[in-house]
Amino acid sequence: MKTLSGQAASAHADTLARLRIEVFREWPYLYDGSEAYERDYLTTYFQCPQSLILVAWAGQQIVGASTALPLADADPDMQAPFIQAGLSLTEWLYFGESVVLPEYRGLGLGVGFFAERESHALSLGLRYCTFCAVERPNDHPARPRHYFGNERFWENRGYLPMDLRCHFGWPDIGSDATTDKPMRFWKRELPEGV
Repeated sequence: MKTLSGQAASAHADTLARLRIEVFREWPYLYDGSEAYERDYLTTYFQCPQSLILVAWAGQQIVGASTALPLADADPDMQAPFIQAGLSLTEWLYFGESVVLPEYRGLGLGVGFFAERESHALSLGLRYCTFCAVERPNDHPARPRHYFGNERFWENRGYLPMDLRCHFGWPDIGSDATTDKPMRFWKRELPEGV
């Protein structure tokens, strides 16, 4: 796993965009994305001086990636629920994503991504880490029969669901229509010296 500056990571923008699209096509996101949108999304992280961009390699292949940036520098749609709840944006690190190709899951990359981002939050003097995850109904027809979600993993890392949500729209696989999806925030208050 390597930490890249925004400028260094931007050299891999196309590969990172394709990785995000590939992983987010899976349940529960079912995301039918475009490389142009993904490159634009990643630019926020490339240009933020306090962002963290982690890239996992297997030889010359990028097999995983994770991002974070101060919530104060995040998309206004991410900030809005916190502002509406009266929470200060200046105490939070927002986790953009952790995406890992299926064949490289279960090898510790997810744990490493969380640990590195939490350390980054502390290095910036931030008190909380947060991320949001899509909420889909349990009876959704595309839900895999034996799907095992990430909630237990997040809880084991000390994260708890919040009563905060935002909504983002994207087309699901097999649909041309963009529909809004609820995204629930999770948080962890960091102890000193993580």
